[in-house]
Amino acid sequence: MKKIKLAIIGLGYVGLPLARLFATKYAVVGFDINQTRIDELRKGIDATQEIENKDLQSVTIDHVPFDSESKGLYCTNQIDDIKEANVFIVTVPTPVDKNNRPNLTPLHKASETISRILKKGDVVIYESTVYPGVTEDECIPILERISSLKFNVDFFAGYSPERINPGDKKHTVDKILKVTSGSTPEIGVFVDNLYKSVIVAGTHLASSIKVAEASKVIENSQRDINIAFVNELAKIFALMDIDTNEVLEAASTKWNFLPFKPGLVGGHCIGVDPFYLAQKAQEIGYYSELILTSRRLNDSMGPFVASQIIKLMIKNDLKIKGGKILNLGITFKENCPDIRNSKAIDVIKALEEYGLEVVTFDPWANPDEVQLEYGFKSMNNIEEIFKISQKIHGFDAVVLTVAHQEFLKLNLRDLLNKDGVVYDVKGALPKNMYDKRL
Repeated sequence: MKKIKLAIIGLGYVGLPLARLFATKYAVVGFDINQTRIDELRKGIDATQEIENKDLQSVTIDHVPFDSESKGLYCTNQIDDIKEANVFIVTVPTPVDKNNRPNLTPLHKASETISRILKKGDVVIYESTVYPGVTEDECIPILERISSLKFNVDFFAGYSPERINPGDKKHTVDKILKVTSGSTPEIGVFVDNLYKSVIVAGTHLASSIKVAEASKVIENSQRDINIAFVNELAKIFALMDIDTNEVLEAASTKWNFLPFKPGLVGGHCIGVDPFYLAQKAQEIGYYSELILTSRRLNDSMGPFVASQIIKLMIKNDLKIKGGKILNLGITFKENCPDIRNSKAIDVIKALEEYGLEVVTFDPWANPDEVQLEYGFKSMNNIEEIFKISQKIHGFDAVVLTVAHQEFLKLNLRDLLNKDGVVYDVKGALPKNMYDKRL
């Protein structure tokens, strides 16, 4: 392969940082079906806030770079603009459906798109999180069928699982070691060298695509299981009136104790990926008890948190039906605008079932996106929140569900009535600022 011409399929939280990084060395075209997203990126604006606008603008160009010696990133929603690419990297989401079964539709559609322009010698690399076997059993047949090309003869494949941590400005894509793999030993080396050329943290070449797929899906499953353990501890210690965080702080003084904390487990990775592994295990005749039990336990934390808030309010003689609650945060994690699979919604719904009125404030979330995703509009202006507080003579309770940096600077007591309480889900507030924490 003479000149590497890269096409990144999917320009979300994973695809855009990767496209920008590769564009510092190669000719890259980023492809996404979202016209609004493309329009913003062409102006050098990243609504996900994963890339600083100045960094995006430094690599953004206004033409397809494949026909020249130029490098840089051109963003498009036109398939003709990527037809000259010889390396395609797929970074589309892999969600679950309402029954928590893997939904591979975005991956299938991306494969169909590529297959229409696939040429001899091309390499297709998948980054989306999947269970072992998806690349070769689900995606490759689509590429072969539509392109009429033969796998590992006319075209090749690789898998390099994404390890993006949304909102993390320290562990950026170039500073996270990358697992790589290829459909042949030679392609494995090619894929590894490609990523090694931009990933300063280095790479790890796995022996096969299935090994690389498995390595990714167990990363988040392991984290899910560990958090489930401390969430169960939180439930036990709540019955014993013991502060779970204080217990964990004490236990963490031992060198080999794992410092996990209780909390809401959502997002597009930890709250989803274990279902992919469990589904595949079930297909081959094994029922995964630990993985699914951990998922159920973590998914139960929203109603549990709500019940703890109710008990705290009753203890302070606060009315429940018609009570006013301020919920701080609707994104799935702190300092990030991503609202996908946020478990803050579980707390909100459970509180509303008790008859409480909940106002949600989140300066990072787009209120229109919240409305579309969850059916209510969040607020993103703190002055409006203070106005509401003054109008109702203070909230009955403030719940910190997401530890955005803006929340940690507030005096939450100023938003409460004289008997109001603060419940800290994240364990992020100083002792004088909360009445109870998870």
